[in-house]
Amino acid sequence: MQIKVLIADDQAMVRAGFAALLNAQADIEVVGDAENGVVAVTETSRLRPDVVLMDVRMPTMDGLEAAKRILSAPEERRPRVLMLTTFDLDDYVYEALRMGASGFLLKDAPPGDLIAAVRVVAAGDALLAPSVTRRLIEQSFKAKPALQRSAKLDALTPREEEVLRLIARGLSNPEIAKALFVSEQTVKTHVGKVFSKLGLRDRAQAVVCAYETGLITAGDPRER
Repeated sequence: MQIKVLIADDQAMVRAGFAALLNAQADIEVVGDAENGVVAVTETSRLRPDVVLMDVRMPTMDGLEAAKRILSAPEERRPRVLMLTTFDLDDYVYEALRMGASGFLLKDAPPGDLIAAVRVVAAGDALLAPSVTRRLIEQSFKAKPALQRSAKLDALTPREEEVLRLIARGLSNPEIAKALFVSEQTVKTHVGKVFSKLGLRDRAQAVVCAYETGLITAGDPRER
């Protein structure tokens, strides 16, 4: 099956360049484009792409607001969103991940990276590794007061909470299985329940959730 992509960027040459690159791939089809966030929201609803490449800074409505609206759609109509920017800014990364974006890529990244990123997010994986996500989120939270434990965590069993903590530390399923002395299948079951109970889409969002609910405190040496 082909991956349907919509490109949202205020620069026509950027849209054309990305479209030419992606359309040259046998498994990717660019189905539309948008010059601002308002058009991106409208065209996403109309064209139903699998992946939206969303520039962060656009006129009329910026990419973060457009992504927020797109990602608030019912799950069956919700595409994956890959944020694009010329600025490697932690605040943008954090906010995009918090809203449910599946990844974040610099617009001057090598062409192969863009193609790979589209395939990764289309497959349902987060583009940023949990360990990278954690460093970005820690930077965002360092200057803020420590958060109190959220009542959202009460929905989890003690073991599920432990699994969430280990995900937030950047551990993979095999590493979690080894740390808890359980099978990898058992870990997958726990991860699935954590995602379901907390409304999470992927491991990157799980890292964000662990910090926002006060499960992990930025800079806590016990979480290293």
